[in-house]
Formats: sequence, C-alpha cells, structure tokens
Amino acid sequence: MAKSVSPEAISMILSNPTPDSSAVHPEIVVQVLDIKSAGNRYTFTVSDGKMKLKAILQSSLSSEVINGNIQNLGLIRVIDYTLNDIPNKNEKYLIVTKCEAVSPPLEAEVKVEVKSEGAGILLKPKQEMGLNGVSKVEEAGIVLKPKQEVVTKSAAQIIHEQNGNMAPSARMAMTRRVHPLASLNPYQGNWTIKVRLTSKGNMRTYKNARGEGCVFNVELTDEDGTQIQATMFNEAARKFFDVFQMGKVYYISKGTLKVANKQFKTVQNDYEMTLNENSQVEEASNEAAFIPETKFNFVPIDELGPYVGQKELVDIIGVVQNVAPTMSIRRKIDNETIPKRDIIIADATKKTVVVSLWNVLATDIGQKLLDMADESPIVAIKSLRVSDFQGVSLSTLGKSIIEINPDIPESKKLRSWYCSEGKETSMESVGAGMSPSLTSGGRSMYSDRVTLDHITSNPSLGSDKPVFYSTRACMSLIKPDQTMSYRACKTCNKKVTEAIGSGYWCEGCQKNEEDCSLRYILAAKFSDATGGAWFSVFNNEAEKIIGCSADELDKMKSQGDGSDFQLQLKKATWVPHLFRVSVAPREYNNEKRQRITVRAVAPVDFAAESKFLLEEISSMKI
Repeated sequence: MAKSVSPEAISMILSNPTPDSSAVHPEIVVQVLDIKSAGNRYTFTVSDGKMKLKAILQSSLSSEVINGNIQNLGLIRVIDYTLNDIPNKNEKYLIVTKCEAVSPPLEAEVKVEVKSEGAGILLKPKQEMGLNGVSKVEEAGIVLKPKQEVVTKSAAQIIHEQNGNMAPSARMAMTRRVHPLASLNPYQGNWTIKVRLTSKGNMRTYKNARGEGCVFNVELTDEDGTQIQATMFNEAARKFFDVFQMGKVYYISKGTLKVANKQFKTVQNDYEMTLNENSQVEEASNEAAFIPETKFNFVPIDELGPYVGQKELVDIIGVVQNVAPTMSIRRKIDNETIPKRDIIIADATKKTVVVSLWNVLATDIGQKLLDMADESPIVAIKSLRVSDFQGVSLSTLGKSIIEINPDIPESKKLRSWYCSEGKETSMESVGAGMSPSLTSGGRSMYSDRVTLDHITSNPSLGSDKPVFYSTRACMSLIKPDQTMSYRACKTCNKKVTEAIGSGYWCEGCQKNEEDCSLRYILAAKFSDATGGAWFSVFNNEAEKIIGCSADELDKMKSQGDGSDFQLQLKKATWVPHLFRVSVAPREYNNEKRQRITVRAVAPVDFAAESKFLLEEISSMKI
C-alpha cells in the first residue's frame, strides 16, 4: 500500500475532471491539509507536494473524520470524485465522493522540489587545452542544455488506450460518466445518474391559486444504496409516469436539485430532485442490472417518541420477541381485505415495540419469522411509519425492506448484548410511556412532568426535533369566533371541498361523497400556577376537552341564539386535565414562535396525582 503521495496527482485530477466510475484509473494518493468542519461536511486542501486544490468531503464520509481515520497531514487514496467550478471565481474545487485512508498524520507537509520545464541549466566544467594536449579544468561554465521533447498523456487518454480493443457496446458504456447520488448538489452542472426505481407514487391532482395540475413522486436508489426522491409536475408527470416501472434501472440527466423539505421527505438525503419535460430518462436495458445496497439509519426504540405522527420514516433493528398469527383486516378506503401480522422486537435500550407487517410481508417474511421464533432472530427494517397506536407502534409500507439476521456490525453488537444479558433482562413497552389511558398509562402522564413556565421560558426547545413533556393545566380561554373545525372526508379524515353540483370532493380518496363530517382544529389558552400558553388541539383530544364532537358543537352554534354553544365552551374551561404535548419552533410573519401541540389528554386521577406530589415532596426533602 502506498505510503507517499502520487506524483502529479493534482494534474491527473485536473486533466480528468469527470472520471468514469466504471473504468480503471491510475492511483491518486494525496495529503490532507487544513481540514475544517462545515456543517455536516468537511472542507480541506489536497496536495501532491507540488500543487494544491480545495476540496469537500461528501457528508456520507464525515464519519471517517469523526472516528479519526482521516486526519490533518494524513494521506488518503481518492477513489471517486467530481471536479466543480467555484461560482463567481476562477477556481475549482474537488468533491471527494469515495476515498480511503492510507496513512496517519505525517510529521510535516509533503513538498517536492519543482524542476524547470524550460531549457535545462547544466553546470559543466570549462576545459582548456594544455601544451601537452591534456585538458584541464579552469572554471565552471554555464552551458544551455536543449529541452527534451516529452510526450505526456492525460489519465483519460491512458484509459482510452487501455479500452481501445473493447467491443463497441462496451466502449459506449465506458464513455457515459455516471455520478453517484452522494456527489450531487444544487450547484452542479450536467450530471447523469444510474439508479433503480424502488418506489413509485400514484398520480395526484391538485388545485391552488396558480391553477390545477398533477404530480407524482418516485424514489431512486443507486448502486451504493444512496436514495433520493424525485418529483414531476404536469407535463413531466404525464410524460414519465408510464416510463417509470418498479424495479427497473434508468439513466437520468437534466434534472434540478434543491434542499429537501424535512417535513415531507421520505428518504435520507439532504436534497430532492425535480424532473421537467426536458429531463432525460433512459432505461438501462441490455446492461448488467444491480441490486442496491440497503443502507440503514437506525433509531433506538426508546427514541421513537418524537417521530409519532410525523411524515419522516424510520429504520429499526431489534431482536424478535414474539410473532403473532396472521389476521385479516378490512380497509375502510376500498373495503378490501388484506393480511396483517404483528411482531414484537426489543433492543439494547431494554424497550420493546410492536411492528405491524402488512400484505406480502405478513404472509412471506412473517411466516419465516414465525418458523424461526425460537431462535430469537434479529430483524433490520427500513422505512417504517411511526404511529400513536398503543402509545408508540410501527407499521410497514409498500416500500419497506426487511432483512433477517443481516451481516452488519449493528446486528452482531445486538446479538452479543442479547446473548450476554438481554435474555434475562426485563423489557418494557416503549408505548407504555406514551399511552393516555388510565388503565395502561395514566401514570405515564407523570413522566417528564413540567410546568408551563418551563416550556414558555425556553424558546429554543425543540429546535433540532420536537420534544415531549407531560403537564397539568386547565383551558382558561377559547375564542368562540375562531374557526374551530374543518369539513373532513368520513373515510380518510382529510379536508374536502364542495363539489360542483352537490356533495363533497375528497382529494385523498379521489371521489365525491354526499356527506362529510366536522373535525376539530382549534387554538386555546391553557394555564397552570406558573403561567399560560397557547396549545394547538386536534379532533380526538379536543372532543375530550370540549365534551362533545365538532358536529354537535356546530349544531349548538347554529340553533337558537347560540346560548347552548356558549354554555358548552364555558363548562369546558377551568377543568384540570393531564396533557402530553410536543414542543417545536415555528415561524409566523417572520417571527419565531413556539408551537405546542396536544398529543394526548386524560382526566386527572386525584389519587395518582396525590401520590405523585408526595413523591415530589419527598425528593425535595432528600
């Protein structure tokens, strides 16, 4: 293995700015200088001793710096890269997308003496003939040595010659520069990716202030397992909807990238892609297909709480504790019966969670797990939805991937823990700490208990991700003139609009319904002994606080003089409740505020409340 920099390494990079990742390249070993953190990436300078170049380490390689493999003054072998121009500057920077550490830090920066490339200067002794014909050296003279013609070849030329005898189809494949998804960014110019379609959404229609249109999304995965979400609107959606087929491999170019919206992204990528009618999508037929490497971003079971009700999907790994038999569930949306199987898994946090497997995962993978249940297999599952059923639970989707006893470090570590201590450890359901019911989780309302002043006095709470607290408070103010509810589809609970003619149109179900229901969406002020705060309250929780459904409250408001409506709201105020709330920042009119959302409500169990207060007093005495 090389222990020194490659001669002319920077020149090789500059002469071949977009190397073919499938070709064989000369070895490029450079020294790392001035490495610095820049968000979730690292910037540095690469040097071959003669020339230097600014560089960026792709975010997926940041762990190599964190664990100490790549250090300042150390050597790395650059395996794959992209050379980009720095906007508004006559400079270039290197994006390193694949590399490996070669050497720990050297004692100093490598420097190579640069020889003149012009006419060579040679010191030659001046000779003088003596009387006897023997030459003697009198003094050193300077003689100009003519420059020798040296034929230099770029790395691209070398590769071209090496592959010159290939078949025409193979040479065509070699000429296509394929960029790994990890190397893409919004400032990049032309690029081509080779990806497999791993998820395809339905064509959806929308209507907004700019008019009507259609849209659909796909999820693309490259050979390294990196994923990205691509969206197509209107003409592009109609053009490519039938082109994209599940499981097929495509070359894609001429798309645009932007920073991904964290609220709606379904894959782990900093960016999302948009394809327009001018984008190019070509099926990679007559070529060897690839199976993407599955990359996981595991979330410990005890940290699932903040993901409840969020659009972000999670990956999980755990030891199977129980496998239930298959059951049939009738879907409300289309009355179709589908199979479902629940499994319970645990991890080193000593928590368990229920994972619901649906459709073929329930009948195929689920049956394998049932047959292996006595062996306590380990499962790694990618792309799970987190719901609040039984406090916290997980559910598979059509694109979920399950691997049994995967050959990965996390699996080996979990197996070691389970064999050494996990088998004998008492496990507790992670949902027990979130359930609002009195029978299974009334006492859970006393975990993470804080006052309202604790929340409102700390505006930075939840800046990274939502935080959860329990509190006791009373509704002290609700504005009767606010919009308290919305018209919802009776099937999927999504908002409906009045259809032309009669009935209501549901965008989610894509159909007209004769009737709809009202669902709460309101803001109210809640108070305790330390102060007050505004909570956002939704349907199920609002019904418990108001004491009636949104339809019933609306009927009271529309009948008579509205006195029953006013009385119902008055009865709901100053009634103590236990709340489980999430806290996250939001921006309103360019002003940052807190958004406190009620996740669960329970009436006060005064016996449990008294016990809690006595324990608090005892801890203060200690």
